[in-house]
Amino acid sequence: MPRAENAPQQLAYRSTADVVGYGGAAGGGKSDLGLGLALTRHRNVQVFRREGTELGGLIDRCAQILGTREGLAGRPPTWRKPTPTCDLIEFCSVPHPGDEQGYQGRAKDFLWFDEASNFLESQVRFLMGWVRPSPGTDEGRPAVRCQTLLTFNPPTTVEGRWIVAFFAPWLDRKHPNPARDGELRWFAMLDGKEREVPSGEPFKDAEGRTVLPMSRTFIAARVKDNPDLANSRAYLATLDSLPEPLRSLMRDGDFAAAMEDDAMQVIPTAWVEAAMARWKPRNPVPEMSSLGVDVAMGGKDQTIIARRHGSWFDVPICYEGHQCPDGPTIAGYIMAAQRDRAPIHIDLFGVGAEPYGHLMRAQAPVLGVSMGEKTGEIAIEGRRRFFNIRTALWWRMREALNPTNPLQIDLPPDRRLLADLCAPTWSERAGGIIQVADRDEIIAKIGRSPDHGTAYILALMHSPALIGKGSGWEKREAPYDPLQSMESWRTWRGER
Repeated sequence: MPRAENAPQQLAYRSTADVVGYGGAAGGGKSDLGLGLALTRHRNVQVFRREGTELGGLIDRCAQILGTREGLAGRPPTWRKPTPTCDLIEFCSVPHPGDEQGYQGRAKDFLWFDEASNFLESQVRFLMGWVRPSPGTDEGRPAVRCQTLLTFNPPTTVEGRWIVAFFAPWLDRKHPNPARDGELRWFAMLDGKEREVPSGEPFKDAEGRTVLPMSRTFIAARVKDNPDLANSRAYLATLDSLPEPLRSLMRDGDFAAAMEDDAMQVIPTAWVEAAMARWKPRNPVPEMSSLGVDVAMGGKDQTIIARRHGSWFDVPICYEGHQCPDGPTIAGYIMAAQRDRAPIHIDLFGVGAEPYGHLMRAQAPVLGVSMGEKTGEIAIEGRRRFFNIRTALWWRMREALNPTNPLQIDLPPDRRLLADLCAPTWSERAGGIIQVADRDEIIAKIGRSPDHGTAYILALMHSPALIGKGSGWEKREAPYDPLQSMESWRTWRGER
């Protein structure tokens, strides 16, 4: 239960925000905060851990607080009437993408994600959509504030980084308008994207619909604030003994500490971050070398157009699914983005074939890429072969981002692009064949299509045969493209 000695815990317990983030260092009292709110401030509660096997500790702590397990039963565990003010606590889990759909329409006035950075962002946002008063439960009783609580330590994987962006005013050190612990900020969805807005006052969007902003806050937790652990030399010694960066993450709650990559991650996170740190806007923009296009037609995915100018990549052009009703519309978007007779590389998977067909009929310099096709390409070191074109494209991006490559590329700082490029893993098959995870595996990992990453690996392609293609196109030699001049890298490395 929240204790007076733990000031951050008390600040979180009293917060009026619609969404409260609480966490940082291990041992900051996250579990007791969540249970205290559930048992004393709310009526219908859902508590989530990513894995159901992780719920046992929370249930045991709740029983310890209550001094009984009366009312606890069922699978998943449900606690009925644990206190006079709380009617129901459900202990839930969503281990797989899509499991959250099973909770659709089930209203709750308190939703708590424990170890929230282990969840997919899509899971959290979906379940937040059902935070509302339960019908028929408030008759003759005081109104209850509906609230979502996210408790977490700094994420240790790339997939968990969404939590930093979600609470960016408090956690992102580069945020232009940082927020204090406990300060309320307001957010609203506009044109399919979440944006911070000045206040909680309702307003009209561009289509005349009323928008109701939701408030959000974050409070940092430290082990020194927890009276039960602050003086525990054994616990503090345990935290101090952790290797870096885990020690900074768990002992200090340092969200800027390095996060561990998967051992088989295709592109190390640090390489992508370095390329994004190098990026600066260009004016004028250099000649365009290539476009990469990942197509969505309707639905929740986006059509992404990536533009490469030599070794410098421009910011992505993004169109929501509802803006892409058909092939001609998407082909028009692509042609509007093209400059300097640059070749267009489009993923033919799914709905990509339709805009590709329209571009072909318009005699545009376009190459349709079938990611699953076999290829005879080999890796830069000349020892490994690629399982298919998808693998080759991802591996070429890895080679281009390798810090030992003198022909460095610049990528625009974009959160989704970072997550996409760092999501794929690889394995080695018999005969030294490299295989990168397929699209479905990546979707299962990040909870959405890696459309940004796909567009950018396509934009990395160099197709000189397309230069000058089409009626009225000036015939010319392909310009020197340092990004694809792998011979120069081999020479630089002393291999030729």
